[in-house]
Amino acid sequence: MTDRWALGPFTKLDASNPVLGPNAISRWECGFAGDVAWEEKDVFNPAAVMRDGIVHLLYRAEDTVGKHLGTSRIGLALSSDGVTFVREASPVLYPSPDAHAHYEWEGGCEDPRVCSSPDGTYVMTYTAYDGDKARLCVATSHDLRAWTKHGLAFPHMPGLWSKSGSIVCRVEGERMIATRLAGKFWMYWGESYIFAATSDDLIRWEPVIHPALARHLISPGMPSAPDLGPSWHPSEIGITVSEKEAFAAVIRPRPGRFDSALVEPGPPAVLTEHGIVLLYHGKNATERGDPTLPFSTYAVGQLLLDPCEPTSVLSRPTEPFLLPDQDYELIGQVGNVCFAEGLVPFGDRWLLYYGTADSKIAVASAPRFVAADPPNLVDVA
Repeated sequence: MTDRWALGPFTKLDASNPVLGPNAISRWECGFAGDVAWEEKDVFNPAAVMRDGIVHLLYRAEDTVGKHLGTSRIGLALSSDGVTFVREASPVLYPSPDAHAHYEWEGGCEDPRVCSSPDGTYVMTYTAYDGDKARLCVATSHDLRAWTKHGLAFPHMPGLWSKSGSIVCRVEGERMIATRLAGKFWMYWGESYIFAATSDDLIRWEPVIHPALARHLISPGMPSAPDLGPSWHPSEIGITVSEKEAFAAVIRPRPGRFDSALVEPGPPAVLTEHGIVLLYHGKNATERGDPTLPFSTYAVGQLLLDPCEPTSVLSRPTEPFLLPDQDYELIGQVGNVCFAEGLVPFGDRWLLYYGTADSKIAVASAPRFVAADPPNLVDVA
């Protein structure tokens, strides 16, 4: 990665990797299934937060219960050096007999991303999976242990398949703080294409709709978007489009490249002096993919977006900066996978935590550069 704006270069800490793996000893009383070994099968796809000089890793753990390859819950592990972790005994976010159970059971709570709100509250986006549909959800916490679920990120579209919420943040000391751009919080989300959404409160989000559809909505004789209410759908005004067509795609897969099958956001996006840097995953297609990579390989790339137009891509390298080449990345529940969701500033370094082969967790390190807050764009509530 030679682009001046890019984070990195990242180096895998192979002498320490993987830093976390399955644990058959941990047992916990599930409200649905009783006593379970909640992290027995696989441990992967973590978020990461720095708090008081300690890395807090919020990771996806799977048991062997249920019909969907195991139920997923979010565990917590702490480290003072970034590589040696001590686990909490119980998961901190999980399906339970509550108002959200019909979204989360029995697939579980998956793939967290975590940042801080301007007032210091931690905000987690995670995927709720009921065994049929994945839905992006939001939870908040003051201590990273007790979480309040707020339900769907897109509550007016409960049937929407949605995943992977990466909120735009600025770096302030050891904190990644959600940052307003021109008055709104921004999030990149999706699986297959990467889309964008905005919010006033970091809890409820509105997808950014396709410009052509937006023009249609405000054309003569048509109601304006605000008059349609929060639950509008294009079909209500006589337009038949798919979700991919209705929403503004920030990026799409590229034939012949590492991201030829799908693209999906990674950790919280970082606002820097160059623009918004988004790390993302690309999956290699079975056909018309990158011939140098095995098909279905997940690798990690990054791109630069314009803070003045957060859906506008300024630069997108053709190659990934992190790809599977170690045994712990090549062999596991799903082979040939590097899936990064946790990025923290750790002293003068970046630490990037990623799932390996959907089975374990590893870390890569890179020199850290100073992120800048464009004063004409940032409006912190």
